[in-house]
Amino acid sequence: QVQLVESGGGLVQAGGSLRLSCATSARPFALYTTGWFRQPPGKAREFVAAISWSGDGTNYADSLKGRFSISRDVTNNTVYLQMNSLKVEDKAIYYCGATPGVTPTPRFDFYNYWGQGTQVTVSS
Repeated sequence: QVQLVESGGGLVQAGGSLRLSCATSARPFALYTTGWFRQPPGKAREFVAAISWSGDGTNYADSLKGRFSISRDVTNNTVYLQMNSLKVEDKAIYYCGATPGVTPTPRFDFYNYWGQGTQVTVSS
């Protein structure tokens, strides 16, 4: 069973930055693709970004390119989501998911394991 634990959420003013972390127990970590998704209030979960098992491939939601950046640290089995120039509409619960697939897929249903989520709130 793979466990994922998100952290780093909080309250930030518009224009600010946050870095989310997703610590995983996946072994070997290097063979799992990890993705970030978010669920705004009253809306469905949506794709944010994903990084391939090799770390060479990344995928971003078109609307977030240039502001958000995903990376991974294999030494501590953690995936990060750097969020810059945050907007009020970025408010959501952010979840990380993992799949043994090799492609940084935006498909929600391809991810087998999920964390509990971390809340991000952006004030105007």
